[in-house]
Amino acid sequence: MSPEDAVVPEEPTVPGVPDIAALVAAAAHDVPDRLAVVEAEGRALTWAELDTEVDRIATGLGALGIRAGQRIMLALGNRLEFVTTYLAVLRAQAVAVPVNPGSTAEEIARMIADSVSRLVVADPVSLTAVRAAVDAPSQGPAGPAEGPQVVVVAADARAGERAHDELRAETVRAVPALPDPEKLAVLLYTSGTSGVPRAAMLTHRALLANVAQVAAVEPPMIHADDVVLGVLPLFHVYGLGAVLGGVIQHRAKLVLTERFDPEGTLDLIEDEACSVVPVAPPVFAAWRDLDALAERLGPVRMILSGSAPLPAETVEEFTALSGIPVHQGYGLTEASPVVTSTLLSPHPRPGSVGAALPGIDLRLVDEDGQTFDAAEADDPGEIQVRGANLFSGYWPDGADGPDADGWWSTGDVGFLDAAGDLYLVDRVKELVIVSGFNVYPSEVEAVVREVAGVRAAAVVGAPDDRTGETVVAYVVADPEAADPGTLPAAVDASCAERLAPYKRPTRVEVVDALPRTVTGKVRKAMLRGQLGGQQRGQLRRAQGDLLG
Repeated sequence: MSPEDAVVPEEPTVPGVPDIAALVAAAAHDVPDRLAVVEAEGRALTWAELDTEVDRIATGLGALGIRAGQRIMLALGNRLEFVTTYLAVLRAQAVAVPVNPGSTAEEIARMIADSVSRLVVADPVSLTAVRAAVDAPSQGPAGPAEGPQVVVVAADARAGERAHDELRAETVRAVPALPDPEKLAVLLYTSGTSGVPRAAMLTHRALLANVAQVAAVEPPMIHADDVVLGVLPLFHVYGLGAVLGGVIQHRAKLVLTERFDPEGTLDLIEDEACSVVPVAPPVFAAWRDLDALAERLGPVRMILSGSAPLPAETVEEFTALSGIPVHQGYGLTEASPVVTSTLLSPHPRPGSVGAALPGIDLRLVDEDGQTFDAAEADDPGEIQVRGANLFSGYWPDGADGPDADGWWSTGDVGFLDAAGDLYLVDRVKELVIVSGFNVYPSEVEAVVREVAGVRAAAVVGAPDDRTGETVVAYVVADPEAADPGTLPAAVDASCAERLAPYKRPTRVEVVDALPRTVTGKVRKAMLRGQLGGQQRGQLRRAQGDLLG
């Protein structure tokens, strides 16, 4: 089904606003001198200054020959240039492609070729990999792809590249208003439901809808006078949609920091008087044993957790230590991203990820795709979502998007109680979530299987106190391998070269065989079950038990 054919439920979004960038212009008009974005290192922009920067960069993109609908890759960390360039891409009606700046050259090259990006904006963290990716020959969907231009932030540009300052036009030219909110705004690479990393197509309509849905939550997640911590990566849908989008909607102040450091981030919260702290689950383990935690979190009124499930005992323990309520939710890249929040639960229950946001419908289906009354059946099912915040399918043709009635199958399994609260049980997908980032085993397995001496491989997720889950690879040595004992080091080396750090196995186990079903499929549930039973992420495996 093409994006144009998708059913979009009617619901109010942001009245009279065509895109997220227009919200910045409105804020600049109403509160021009209020601080909008501040870096931990000290640089800052007011709403008026932010709007001007967005205008200048949008004009500069046009001067470079960028046209509406063309893709621009952002391989940037949490810095002002990410915010200004992202919003300028939207204002110019081009398509933003935010990617992890820690990606390898091979990963970046693949995403450039797939998205046919015309421009790549890189910072010192990503620049080496971006240059290697751009220099490598590539194939796009229609054949050989012409290499993109490279724009360099906070580093010296080499011949053929441009400094980011060169994007900032001196004379601003007005950009026509967005004619259709169904136009593509963002491509975000995710595992999808097929196991192959591909880009979710988020339209201006989807982004604005989720901003409005989150804004309708009572009590509000963000107030106009809030200072919001921006430690979640902006290239991730949680940081991009829920954090940056929410700050823009409410005209709050965003404090950006490049990375999480247990002590340093607490210092930043104190120094900047951060009142709303959106984080991922690993943060709670990192802060759990620090001294004077409640005192150091003194400015904070609310902690929001997302990107991965948070155990009920963690919520209870952290709330007792800090005295601050922890609210969590359920979200997906394909939902722009927020679907549920415990802020909407009349009486939040342990283990719940909350109720659906206004304008979002949830239902459960059985293995045959048939809906059932989840509250009466007291039975889990696959979660389906419907709402104007949903994506338009996967790039480039809108495949596997919402069905004709607007419903989309998430691949997650859960159950709903009588009050409408959602509880996550399992995943239909084999997704591994490391520090909130999605890792699909098939991508890692493809790299591992190409290592000389590896005959077969299976990748699963294991519990980890620090990152939530970690990647574990089981490999079977080729009978002709000279020394199977060298395989773990060879796998480590290959993965370090070809995969971003969070995707790399933290443990490689060489086994005689992989447990399989009668049809030959690897029994990953058995592997995960054995790992899940180990305490605190320490993997002590008996090969006979696994293969028996």
